[in-house]
Amino acid sequence: MKLGIIGLPQTGKTTIFNALTRHNQPTEMSGKVEVHNAVVAVPDPRVDQLANLFNPKKVTFAKVTYADIAGLDGKGQGDISGKLRNEMGNMEAFIHVVRCFEDENVPHIASSIDPVRDITNMNDELLLTDLIAVEHKLEKIALEFGKGGRDKGELSREQALFTRLQEHLSLDEPLRSMDFNEDELKSLSGYQFLTLKPMLIVLNLGEGQTAPDVAEAANGVPVVPLQGQLEMEIAQLSPDEAGEFMDEYGIEEPSLNVMIRESYALLGLQSFFTVGEDEVRAWVIKKYTPAQQAAGVIHTDLERGFIRAEVIDCGELVEYGSMSAARSAGKLSIEGKTYLVKDGDIMHVRFNV
Repeated sequence: MKLGIIGLPQTGKTTIFNALTRHNQPTEMSGKVEVHNAVVAVPDPRVDQLANLFNPKKVTFAKVTYADIAGLDGKGQGDISGKLRNEMGNMEAFIHVVRCFEDENVPHIASSIDPVRDITNMNDELLLTDLIAVEHKLEKIALEFGKGGRDKGELSREQALFTRLQEHLSLDEPLRSMDFNEDELKSLSGYQFLTLKPMLIVLNLGEGQTAPDVAEAANGVPVVPLQGQLEMEIAQLSPDEAGEFMDEYGIEEPSLNVMIRESYALLGLQSFFTVGEDEVRAWVIKKYTPAQQAAGVIHTDLERGFIRAEVIDCGELVEYGSMSAARSAGKLSIEGKTYLVKDGDIMHVRFNV
């Protein structure tokens, strides 16, 4: 679960990375391809509620890794360097930071602030990079037809798929907006196409600034507005100081928390929980994961020897105040291997190895 933070120079990417991670990476441009990684806990009030209920020795939140990726210039030429292309290809999704704030001491690379233009230019850069890669692949397939190596039927299917990609990209549409079957997605997984990856746009606002309307340029990509500098200042404070600061500014929750949860959902992830006096823990799984596979996330023995799972919704447990009270009320269900675990489920696995 690794999300790459991308954007033009001087957009505040590293400021947001520092706010996310409570790090203090320098925000000046280096002009080089640099990647800084950090693991961030996913804010989840349900974990806090369960911790208050069980008072465990340990509390563990779900985690997401963010990578601050420097090196993009957004010129729209599709010439992303090999090293940068490889770094971006290794990400599962992108957080595109778009500058909205004014600061005469930090000049914009294009000499003016225009979020719609910057979103469009970045999209064009990623689209053109993918289009070039697709066209190179089609050229190789054509050569393979002449050489006579692989099965002709396989080559024809591959050619048809990549021709579809080419036609779609030529319409200035990202690959993530296409429909693929499982076999097609599997065959494309090794190519690391940039526009196939999910994306979240973050509008980096100045203090008190209203978010501009970028819906048309975003083209269906979710948008989160936040004040990067203010969020970084809050993140550097102690919990008590941060609480006072937010009360003073009338902030109920840092926008950064919203961004983290949105990026978590962007990957199609959800959390289920295990609870007890030793630990309350959030476990990360893909949506629609069967109970037996979810048990394997906890420990491989639980998946191998899975018998059944006792399941209750987190909200219902909090409502009844204890596992015994919820059980007496008939709120615990017994589920088998194929039960699809829901977001917020608390699961206790019975197994035998």
